[in-house]
Amino acid sequence: MRGPLGAIIGRYPASDGDAQMDGIIKHNRKCRDVVFLILFIAFWIAMIVNSSLGFNQGNPLRLTYGLDYKGNVCGDKHADPDLRELELRYWVNPNQVYESGLKNGQFKLANARSICLMECPIPAEDSLNWICDYPDGDIHISMNDWIDRNYDYFEFLTPDMRNSSLQLQGPCYPVIFPSINVFWSCQIIARASNMSLRHWQQMGGVNINEDIIIDKSIHKTINSRSAVLKRYVADIGKAWPVLIVCGAIMPLFLSVIWLLMIRHFVAGMTWITVILFNVLIISVTMFYYLKAGWIGNDAISPIIGESDPYYNVSGREQNHLRAVSVLMTIIMGIAILSSIAIVRRILMATSVLKVAAKVIGEVQALIIFPVIPYTILAIVYMFWFSAALHLFSSGQIVQNDCNSKYCAYDLASKQVSCGHCGYSIHYTPYIAVAILFHLFGCYWATQFFIACSSTVIAGSVASYYWARGEISPEIPFLPVFSSMKRLMRYSLGSVAIGSLVVSFVESVRYILEFIRRKFKVANATPESCIGKVGFHSSQSCRGCIDWTVKSVNRNAYIMIAIMGKGFFRASSIATGLIVNNILRIGRVNVIGDVILFLGKLCVSLSSAVFAFLMLDTHKYRSAHNKISSPLFPVLVCWWLGYVVATLFFAVVEMSIDTIILSFCQDSEEHQGNAQYAPPLLLETLNDQSEMQRLTQGSS
Repeated sequence: MRGPLGAIIGRYPASDGDAQMDGIIKHNRKCRDVVFLILFIAFWIAMIVNSSLGFNQGNPLRLTYGLDYKGNVCGDKHADPDLRELELRYWVNPNQVYESGLKNGQFKLANARSICLMECPIPAEDSLNWICDYPDGDIHISMNDWIDRNYDYFEFLTPDMRNSSLQLQGPCYPVIFPSINVFWSCQIIARASNMSLRHWQQMGGVNINEDIIIDKSIHKTINSRSAVLKRYVADIGKAWPVLIVCGAIMPLFLSVIWLLMIRHFVAGMTWITVILFNVLIISVTMFYYLKAGWIGNDAISPIIGESDPYYNVSGREQNHLRAVSVLMTIIMGIAILSSIAIVRRILMATSVLKVAAKVIGEVQALIIFPVIPYTILAIVYMFWFSAALHLFSSGQIVQNDCNSKYCAYDLASKQVSCGHCGYSIHYTPYIAVAILFHLFGCYWATQFFIACSSTVIAGSVASYYWARGEISPEIPFLPVFSSMKRLMRYSLGSVAIGSLVVSFVESVRYILEFIRRKFKVANATPESCIGKVGFHSSQSCRGCIDWTVKSVNRNAYIMIAIMGKGFFRASSIATGLIVNNILRIGRVNVIGDVILFLGKLCVSLSSAVFAFLMLDTHKYRSAHNKISSPLFPVLVCWWLGYVVATLFFAVVEMSIDTIILSFCQDSEEHQGNAQYAPPLLLETLNDQSEMQRLTQGSS
């Protein structure tokens, strides 16, 4: 980089060569990248509008509970009739369920008549139980009485109604098969009660199919991919206390404790971090093994409440846990081997962290500063999660278009009507776009606030460096807040474009990875020219994108904080400084980043372990709070813990990187001899050079 920056980031020399005091990081700045700040604000206005549509049209109950024959969501207190305690969906006509399971049948289970109940019915031992439609018309009993009578008012039916019921046309239907609660739907077990079936035949009822198809048809619907995805999203809503405790509060305290230990116990923190990381990743892997059912007797079960122990129901959730268990086993093995490989470099990391500890000790406000972006991001996440639940459930309930041959008695019109179709939730293409837009907004907002935090920390640490690492009158009072003021006034646009670039590049990378996997699933080596070009191009593009992500990194924010340049100019300057000094600082920076990365993983893995423990309590294993699988809540807690750790660990990361970049600039301005470098930094770099020489000599 040409030209001295003394007038910008420190003291600048007068004509007589003496250092002229003119304050730290003060010069005529101006607002940068304003267009992208406007774009960020406009994007969030669009996010609010997008979320409001979800709040208006969505109902998170749809993610958990099914629909009845009127199109009501089970458990909805605003339905007609009131279904606030009736959460279980039960298909009343077994012949409809049977036909929906036929291989070449046209009838779908979504069109079968279903009703909402409090408990799944079972056949009587010495008589015949009935499940009747919601009371209406000539049936003058209340909903509460209907529930108290176990949904049975067969004795009040007129002769015409009874004949209709014996034809499986309602309003009452026989309970021939036992059923159990599987994810708030009554899974019919294809083992008919002989006593109930005998009573039914004696009354002149029509033939009822008893094939295993009845069981499989319902299981297929409950276990479909869309149903599993809805349950995963619903799990996040049910486990919100776990997200608050394990995804927000716990990583906050763990991160602060880690910073304090770095400040006062830096010599042992690298060893503690490496050992704790291995213990935690083994613990998380074992928890996945437990829930997958590979060890112990604590596997997840789709059955809610008590059931026949001899009846087993499998689900996709358990298969997903087993796949994650295998993945975690591989990661655990790689992590342990990597930890062994870096043991020889731990002393190098300790000396690097001492530099950061010195900075934190001098600019003590850095320890508590991350609480500010943490609080803002917590508010954003609470809004985002609530809006996400409503967006995922914002489809429209519409009546299906079908050619049903089945008829049902309508209590209101007092006659049998045919061709009745069921209801389903219709998702328009707009909803898919809105969800993707919402996901991208979350990632951009996260990157934006992390970038803001990093820029403020960089400005504060730069003040320390250019004061020769000493407490000096030149360092402004409360440097953290002075750095915040500069960011808010001049550089929010630069931070916005930087976070947008990272978010966009990562999104494209995920898309290309998805395309690559599609090619791999279709054919590992495509035979057509177009297939080969697409396959190899996607891999090449991913490599280029990875390189771009690495270049657009926190070093640009450091130069923004120091120089007040725009994002792209600052990124270019930072890259040039690093390339010119890569041999002096490369190994120091890499080892420090590895230890800090392990520290973030320690915080996030601790969040995951405690999330497992909280989700294993009775509250989340029974009743309406039961989660289908701990997979998504644990992963979300893991991710939230990592984000929180990133905010707080940025104090150490940015301290090291800012000191190193300032050292590089200082060296360039003074012909290779840094004039403002703190003695501890010079000592550290000299130690690393000696250690590198000895290491290379021994190898």
